Amino acid sequence: MEIRTPITPKEWDAYYDLRYRLLREPLGKPIGSERNDGDLTGRHLALYDNGLKAIARLDKAENGDAQVRFVAVEKEQQGKGYGKMIMLKAEELARGSGKSKMILHARDYAVDFYLSLGYKVVEKSHLLFGVLQHYLMEKVL
Repeated sequence: MEIRTPITPKEWDAYYDLRYRLLREPLGKPIGSERNDGDLTGRHLALYDNGLKAIARLDKAENGDAQVRFVAVEKEQQGKGYGKMIMLKAEELARGSGKSKMILHARDYAVDFYLSLGYKVVEKSHLLFGVLQHYLMEKVL
């Protein structure tokens, strides 16, 4: 098992495909909607364990805190600890870059997962595409 940035074009294709299939396709969004300008500056994480299992992107939030976005675990791999592993790696990298707090905007169905990792709900934040409630969460690193 290893967590690293995708390297080859095939790995990058798999990374964005997973992001699309789990985070955009269920909302009826077109291919391409899984990418944004932050992809140029964020730190991309991919967890490999006999293939790609989970992804996340580590960003710098507007206020300077660390922010994790686009966390996804292959559906048939959920519940096996991959989400926790990639989040712990993101937190480790954030601490290593001098950040003392991680924030994220969790989808309503993922709040309990982040609570189990020590995150706290700060507030109800936004409706993604006007349909999916998100909650601002944070954790002191």
